[in-house]
Amino acid sequence: MPANPKTAIVFDMDGVLVDPERSYRQTVVETVAHFAGDRPRITLGEIEDYKNEGGYNNDWLLTQRILLDRGVEVDYGAIIERFNRIFFGVNHDGLILQEQWLVEDGLLERLAAQHQLAVFTGRLDYEAALTLGRFAPAIVFAPRVCSDHVENSKPAPDGLFAIKTALPDTQLIYIGDTVDDARPSRIAGVPFIGVAKRNHLRRAELIRLFEEEGAAAVIENVNEIEGAIDRIRNGAAA
Repeated sequence: MPANPKTAIVFDMDGVLVDPERSYRQTVVETVAHFAGDRPRITLGEIEDYKNEGGYNNDWLLTQRILLDRGVEVDYGAIIERFNRIFFGVNHDGLILQEQWLVEDGLLERLAAQHQLAVFTGRLDYEAALTLGRFAPAIVFAPRVCSDHVENSKPAPDGLFAIKTALPDTQLIYIGDTVDDARPSRIAGVPFIGVAKRNHLRRAELIRLFEEEGAAAVIENVNEIEGAIDRIRNGAAA
């Protein structure tokens, strides 16, 4: 039995467990380029500006917004079809294979020995399952709440409330990397750990946004989470 069954660590996926720069972010770049013709290519820095604006946890919606800002109106279904073709490829040989796992060996096992582990992600369930099955097949994340499991996806707090319902009398701690992770945490009353990697193109702005949303801690990567969890729990016990 875990040493502390009353605590659950809830992970966002992209930017926390997995680096999305060469997968999801690059798929946004390539999808915009496909529909935008000879207009200037979107940069990764510009994508981070949209992410910091909030409301663009869904990369299909983000892609549509970027195209509209470039004067190109594209049917949402066509965006999804092209995006998925680039991301998944044929037989999952697309940019999904460029994902990089960010978690050091042993970290999740140590956490699982003391806490319940869960996931609250903007991915669809089958997308989350592919990546977790590839990189962490032995780790149990329960519950795993994805955008197709809730009526309103992030930045709405529905997913965190669903996890609260599934794990009653359990203190949740949520770790994410965007303002759309911090906001549902604040609304749901869940302590939030923000990830702002050292080389983030808009790092200072991101940290400011985390602080405005009341983040309990800000770390550079998921492998610093144990110290942040201890500080949060010790503060709660004081």
